[in-house]
Amino acid sequence: MDYIDRLRRLALNDPGVVDEVAREARVLDAKSLALVRLAALVAVGGAEPTYGTEVDAAVSAGATTAEIVDVLTAAVPIVGLPSVVAAAPMLSLALGYDPFEAEGA
Repeated sequence: MDYIDRLRRLALNDPGVVDEVAREARVLDAKSLALVRLAALVAVGGAEPTYGTEVDAAVSAGATTAEIVDVLTAAVPIVGLPSVVAAAPMLSLALGYDPFEAEGA
């Protein structure tokens, strides 16, 4: 299915399009897809455990910690600073960093 058909079917809320698309080859590479999913997670205010899953997927796909953190700053103009501030601790913990621990402690 080409992107125009995919877009049309999504706009029409075709219930089979998501399953069908899941079976197709993706245009986005694994790293880009993982970073997009992290951005979406920030946008919807995802649950803390989900950040760990998505960060693991991003790192496994070759994303650096800097790229993952950059997703937060890139999302600010779209989702707003409060959403990013809410996501930052969960993303930090998923990366193995406690943002509330004093540096050098």
